[in-house]
Amino acid sequence: MSVLATAVGRVTLKNPLIAGAAEHLIDAAGVRRALQAGVGAVVVKSINESQAGRDQLQRAEYRALDGEWREVPWGPQAPAQAIIACRSGLTPLAFDAWLDQTAQLDREAKREDSYAVASLILAELEPALRMARAIEEAGIRNLELNIGTPYASQAKGVVATELDPQRVRAIVGAVRAAVPIPLWVKITGQSERVPELASAAFESGADAVVMAGRLLGFIPDVDTLAPMLGTTLGVGGGWNLPLTCHWLALSRAKLGRDHPLIATNGAQSGLDIARMMLAGACAVEMASVVMLRGFAALAAALAEFQDYLIAKGLAAPDLIGRAADLRQSFAAMPMRPDHWRNYIPR
Repeated sequence: MSVLATAVGRVTLKNPLIAGAAEHLIDAAGVRRALQAGVGAVVVKSINESQAGRDQLQRAEYRALDGEWREVPWGPQAPAQAIIACRSGLTPLAFDAWLDQTAQLDREAKREDSYAVASLILAELEPALRMARAIEEAGIRNLELNIGTPYASQAKGVVATELDPQRVRAIVGAVRAAVPIPLWVKITGQSERVPELASAAFESGADAVVMAGRLLGFIPDVDTLAPMLGTTLGVGGGWNLPLTCHWLALSRAKLGRDHPLIATNGAQSGLDIARMMLAGACAVEMASVVMLRGFAALAAALAEFQDYLIAKGLAAPDLIGRAADLRQSFAAMPMRPDHWRNYIPR
């Protein structure tokens, strides 16, 4: 078996890099380009029953910002640590067209030893159950259920940001009862209870948990004196990697080693894949960096990750949770008398 192969519950991926759902994966051509980059799976841009969610895509806006919150040109020339701020939306396709396209793409992905994963964003439960059944009946092999978008407070009834473990149990349990295919549940990072939300998803039948959705932010523009992009934004970028790794490590500590975690939000490179796996992930989704820098970012990350494994003499599964399992409490750290004085102005 390749040093890159990894298991996500019942699913074996040829490598742990997953192209996460975003606008560049609305069109079939985008999904095919991600597959050609060699990823282990592609999560096709999400859908639900809401017309408002489709309409929101036509109101969407995007900015790349530098470290001083100034807009920089969108594209590969953006600074390495560019901050992504946006208002997003769901796929514009009608469900039947989206379903046909995703099923075809998953058939194509199978020939590449990969997967095209269907993604449902929860709005109302009953329509989600009907769509999940249709996805399974179409022969699509994996379902990602997104109940952790950042936008629910801004788009009520359109998407979900589930913050209550009891709600997570009820939702995931209903979807699990509706379909037998592998179920990945994406949860929010806008909570101090991320491990509890993950636990609730697993208790109700999730095969894996994806953590964690982007955070909401608000950026005043000092030139116009108005909100950047007019409103509250989803904010992402490489700065979020430590937060994602923190939730991975805490969730692994709570759940143990036998509950597959998929990381999302903050990975920019092959070494970032390694960092997230060391924190407890068995696979890593990348999305914003691909929107910003193109599909070549996927191939570059995969090559860098493979080179890292070879240099270390390791296989991908050898990384999972290695750093997380060495994490100690503050109280366990050695005493360093007056060391703090080295870090204050003289």
